[in-house]
Amino acid sequence: MVNPHTETSIPDPTATERKKDHIELAFRSRVELPQIDPRFDYEPALSGHPAGKNIPDTGFLQFTLNLPLWVSSMTGGTEMASTINANLARACGEFGMGMGLGSCRQLLYSDEYLEDFRVKKYMPGQPLFANLGIAQLELMVANKEYAAIRDLIQKLDADGRIVHINPLQEWLQPEGDRYFVSPVQTIEQLLDHLDIPIIVKEVGQGMGKESLRQLMKLPLAALDFGAAGGTNFALLELLRSEPLRFEHLKSLARVGHTAGTMLDFVHEIIEEEKEAVLCRQLIISGGITDFLDGYYLIQKSRLPAIYAQASAFLKHATDSYEQLCAYIEVQIQGLSAAYQFLKVK
Repeated sequence: MVNPHTETSIPDPTATERKKDHIELAFRSRVELPQIDPRFDYEPALSGHPAGKNIPDTGFLQFTLNLPLWVSSMTGGTEMASTINANLARACGEFGMGMGLGSCRQLLYSDEYLEDFRVKKYMPGQPLFANLGIAQLELMVANKEYAAIRDLIQKLDADGRIVHINPLQEWLQPEGDRYFVSPVQTIEQLLDHLDIPIIVKEVGQGMGKESLRQLMKLPLAALDFGAAGGTNFALLELLRSEPLRFEHLKSLARVGHTAGTMLDFVHEIIEEEKEAVLCRQLIISGGITDFLDGYYLIQKSRLPAIYAQASAFLKHATDSYEQLCAYIEVQIQGLSAAYQFLKVK
């Protein structure tokens, strides 16, 4: 092995200032025992620092992701949406990530905001999925409007469709829609009539085991958790309501399942259903606060998995593209350290 150090002594012009920092910051740098992350074994003696890219590529459908990261569905049809979506798509193209668009419902009736969503040009080699709610799709299925669904995919040059299931959000939204057929039935009809990849997700409260079981027995492209712990759209809608409704219905926003619990459910279903499980790809989202949460869950998963974030990307994409790239670079630095030195317990 070639020794990368060609000099016997390496001058360190920052040593004096660094040692001063160490003295001044020592007492602020204590990590108390309850703060130690119990999910990992830290193995500092087994490898050196990464010499190059050590984050493995991840297969997702026919695509290859350079990072195991998905930008979750967010926005469209507002003043800032065009800039936000363009920034996010550019980042997906540059860093090799996938992306779900925000709800494309308004594009069913008008092309006024079409350009807010036409961002595939920024990420030609990466997966981009368009998004519609189950209430709209139930109505379209009932009216056999499958051509309109195909047309929307083609307009956006998207690679497939996300179906979001959001009964509590719709129930609590002042302008909410109602649907009357089980989402599983509607999705089965879509799969029978549309030859396009379909991802199914929740929107911030996750899903219980029996919902997961029925969905995993369908030939979905992926299942996106949308678990509890991040933005809760039921609570968001209640915050838009009058105070009386908020005060007495807010307990509904506290039901749901975390990403960790949902992953346990998935593993149980794999054991129980075996060959009946047709959905073989996960997007783990909901309460993913940083790269360590994502790394932990995708390493635990028995199915190929990537993890997703929404609000963190949204925050930085709103500022500037440079700020968004800086955020992603920091996440890459953290992920690189995790892959090199951490083993999931």
